[in-house]
Amino acid sequence: MKRRFTISISKHRRGFSIWAISLVAIGFGLLTVKEGGAILFGGDAARAAAGNYVPFVLWFNFLAGFAYVIAGAGLWLMQRWAVWLAVAIAAATAFTFAAFGVYVYFGGAFEPRTMIAMTLRTLVWVTIAAIAWRGLLHVQARR
Repeated sequence: MKRRFTISISKHRRGFSIWAISLVAIGFGLLTVKEGGAILFGGDAARAAAGNYVPFVLWFNFLAGFAYVIAGAGLWLMQRWAVWLAVAIAAATAFTFAAFGVYVYFGGAFEPRTMIAMTLRTLVWVTIAAIAWRGLLHVQARR
């Protein structure tokens, strides 16, 4: 007797948007870990080149880079938990950005590029979380 194997299309069919955000998340994560690690562990010359970096922002971004890669891999594999991780990353990034704003408001030294980078990170992760929510959770809930 021959056995037929069926594959659930909803589980294994990855749309372009999920494919794209998965690769963006993984790439963004790898670059974040590389750049943050270079400043944190690269010695005095790397820290001097970074200028007035804000340590808690740098550490957050470095550690979050690992979560970016995990979330990207989970999204690639169409895992529901990855949507929640993307939402958590977006929220944590927004919270860190707000804390950075408070730090700046009270006169903390910073590099203007940190403001640009945190704006970009927040927008990227809010977008990834929204696309993941719509592409995985919302669609899977209707099936």
